[in-house]
Amino acid sequence: MSKTLTEIAQQLKDANKKVQLIYAFNGSGKTRLSREFKDLISPSNTDEEESANLDQSDLAQKNILYYSAFTEDLFYWDNDLGNDEERKLKIHSNSFTKWVFEEQGQDQNVVTNFQHYTDEKLTPHFNQDFSEVTFSFERGNEEQENNIKISKGEESNFIWSVFYTLLDQVIETLNVAEEDERDTEQFNKLEYVFIDDPVSSLDENHLIELAVNLASLIKSSYYSEDGSKGLKFVITTHNPLFYNVLHNELGKAKKHMLKKYEDGTYDLEGQNSDSPFSYHLYLKDEIENAIRAGQLRKYHYNFLRNILEKTATFLGYDKWGELLPRTDDGRPNPYEARVINISSHSKHAGEEVAELTEDDKRVLRYLVTEINTMYRFQQEEQNG
Repeated sequence: MSKTLTEIAQQLKDANKKVQLIYAFNGSGKTRLSREFKDLISPSNTDEEESANLDQSDLAQKNILYYSAFTEDLFYWDNDLGNDEERKLKIHSNSFTKWVFEEQGQDQNVVTNFQHYTDEKLTPHFNQDFSEVTFSFERGNEEQENNIKISKGEESNFIWSVFYTLLDQVIETLNVAEEDERDTEQFNKLEYVFIDDPVSSLDENHLIELAVNLASLIKSSYYSEDGSKGLKFVITTHNPLFYNVLHNELGKAKKHMLKKYEDGTYDLEGQNSDSPFSYHLYLKDEIENAIRAGQLRKYHYNFLRNILEKTATFLGYDKWGELLPRTDDGRPNPYEARVINISSHSKHAGEEVAELTEDDKRVLRYLVTEINTMYRFQQEEQNG
């Protein structure tokens, strides 16, 4: 039954689980869901009220921490367009960074976490009031490249490192059972942590390590069997590898798939708790459902390419095109490979609803049938 994002947020809250893990395609509302959930848990603060409070470390008033695109918006670049020399990442005053940097002096832990997932020679430097960060690259021969602009992926990793450092301290503090024995009262009201996709531009090895480290931190967080005490976590991601690692590491987590329908409504489908989510099989089912309903769209070619890429990797092929049906000369049909390339390389291929020509639909139906036959994908039985 389809729902609004507000109703999905309420469903997550009502589940009363320590960990809920959600897979969703990009553009299907993960970040909006994080905001809806935050507003449901902490409805008293409007955006204006929250902005007005950012000059104070008001963590003691919060009952939810969340990491999402809104968190990343607290950081922005000054590129020194006039001189092109003093490039710096500026930080909007906010309770998270004020606590981590100014009140707890955790800047070195942030640097260590950041370098762990990027490069030990890539070094952040903070100004005195922690409102700006510059980056240098230490070359190891006493030479240093200063004021460099890091990549978007490295920037995301830096912001995640700030949040992760805070989360680590939060869990360590709340694991002290008696409130009067904790070294701070700032976290006593916290109930929820919502984390939306902290995996931008990581290579697979670092992505797996981040997932394992995050899972280990969550598992270390105290939670009573009746659910009356302890932090609750909601984690969303569009990355199948990240999802699968967390699925395996957080065995007791409640797993979901967030689906968005064309009418703007949503559904939160439960996933099998015994085995990891098979992303490529889900994509195959989506294409086959669209074929049966006569609703093939351009983005279904993007799904097909993704299936071919993952299957090629599993079978040891260098290129996904080697999996395509072959012509009489033993080579893949260049027309079919070209159609897949053109149709799956749109900037917004995963979200657009562009119509396909009848010939393109025919090719897609043919390829799905042939790939099922050639690689013996198990077919879902249809009722009726």
